[in-house]
Amino acid sequence: MHFGMTEEQSMIVDTTRAFVEKEIYPHELEIERSGHLDMDLVKDIQTKAIAAGLYAANMPEEVGGAGLDTLSWLLYEKELGRANYALHWTGVARPSNILLAGTDAQKEKYLYPCIRGEKWDCLAMTEPGAGSDLRGMTASARKDGSDWILNGTKHFISHADIADFAIVFMATGEEDTPRGKKKKITAFFVDKGTPGFSVREGYRNVSHRGYSNAVLEFDDCRLPASAVLGEVDKGFEVANTWLGATRLQVAATCLGRADRALAHAVDYAAERKQFGQQIGKFQGVSFKLADMATELKAANLLTWEAGWKFDQGSVTESDMSMAKLKATEMLAMVADEAIQIHGGMGLMDELPLERIWRDARVERIWEGTSEIQRHIISREMLRPLGG
Repeated sequence: MHFGMTEEQSMIVDTTRAFVEKEIYPHELEIERSGHLDMDLVKDIQTKAIAAGLYAANMPEEVGGAGLDTLSWLLYEKELGRANYALHWTGVARPSNILLAGTDAQKEKYLYPCIRGEKWDCLAMTEPGAGSDLRGMTASARKDGSDWILNGTKHFISHADIADFAIVFMATGEEDTPRGKKKKITAFFVDKGTPGFSVREGYRNVSHRGYSNAVLEFDDCRLPASAVLGEVDKGFEVANTWLGATRLQVAATCLGRADRALAHAVDYAAERKQFGQQIGKFQGVSFKLADMATELKAANLLTWEAGWKFDQGSVTESDMSMAKLKATEMLAMVADEAIQIHGGMGLMDELPLERIWRDARVERIWEGTSEIQRHIISREMLRPLGG
């Protein structure tokens, strides 16, 4: 593994950072104070992102994306992660790579419009009674002739209010395993407006203002067989195959926010004076900076290594879980210490620190809680020993 960036990677970082600073930073405060995402603004950013070649950059070239390798993609995600989440996620959209698992007809209907910026997707797994335990879901789909009938509720579904369709995971039976019965799961495409499918407003979240969540309800929602994504009863495998890298995406965006928070802390420690000298000269502050920088570097290295190994075909679940665990918990520490260094001003919304601090909280929960990541890491350590 080489620790230096290639010329192309440096260009990706510089281009993405310049775009974020020019097109997204100026609108952050408005979104943070109102909690409202103006879709005209999103469309404007989207148009500029497409022109800059930054839109759908996570997708392969053969389907119209930028064709970035995993490490380059993570460098790009880190730069986007510096900004308000709602703005960069919608305005510089990265469609779910699970869409690549679709048939040719499904790609024409769902994947390509998302890459062109004509549609948005959302993923629906979580339920009120089943979060981390995907196989514990109760929402179900049953066969009716060649059709499927969906019933149940999903919640915490990100940006479902603006999505044109949902990729929904439903229980479609049970199977016996050495650890007892487990649900069989199937993934379905469900278009907005399909009879029996409704989207309700979700919950108000302290993290990522402007980035909405919704409750999805299915009441005898009838779908044709062509709506199945992947194979029937193989939705769990589809999710594991295509969604594992989302943990690295979360890690990378956390790195961007932590880097921004640390930069503010360093600048303030150098400028602010107390008792006749810069506060950065006091050990109470300088040691914080040192710890923040060390933790950030460790998280960077874990994330970049996992991305590099992903491209080599040697990445493990533990590699990705370590990156996600370290980056999300590091961000919480760096954001908190940056506010401490700033004192009262750190909590004012004139600076992005209070936003970064609030936003950090959700990162240890979604895409697998910190406890789930620790379970994955320890399980991989113990399994060879029969644990």
